[in-house]
Amino acid sequence: MIPAPVPSVSTPPQPVPATPPVAVSLWDRIHAYRWLWILALAVFGLDQASKLWISATLPFGTYDPPRAITVIDGFFYIVHVGNTGAAWSLLAGKSSLLAGMAFVALGAIYLWRHSLGLRRLPVQIAFGLLCGGIAGNLIDRLLHGHVIDFLDFHFGAYVYPTFNIADSGICVGVALYLIYSLRNPQA
Repeated sequence: MIPAPVPSVSTPPQPVPATPPVAVSLWDRIHAYRWLWILALAVFGLDQASKLWISATLPFGTYDPPRAITVIDGFFYIVHVGNTGAAWSLLAGKSSLLAGMAFVALGAIYLWRHSLGLRRLPVQIAFGLLCGGIAGNLIDRLLHGHVIDFLDFHFGAYVYPTFNIADSGICVGVALYLIYSLRNPQA
């Protein structure tokens, strides 16, 4: 017996893309986020340099005059304290947890960079400040087990929580992103 012929199955032709995909170099990808990188490195560098200066100038635990540096008497002092918590000492004593959260936050920003709109300049500025601040405080937690804080402001009887340049980058970055997001809800 002769086997029956097998019908040929033809696949439909595949559409040819109008423009073939172009490989993007590492430099092009870095350049696309250049303002994020510039600001993140600037905040990180200023933060770490200021903390090195504080550590070399004032002993740890220096808070009140006469050992603290008085910039404006009754208002602004340079001190040297540590914070094992987050802003306003929330989660105090949980420095390892906060370091882990910092790693997760930086990873999430990287993974969702397209969804966050990081190619837009205002968003790059906001996240550059934010990422530089996160990285600055993360290094402190890994090296010292706490964040070095040194900017101390007094408003009459109210003493604002002591902070650093990284904290400032984080707060300003978040504020800028919120303002941008509220003004551009479709973006």
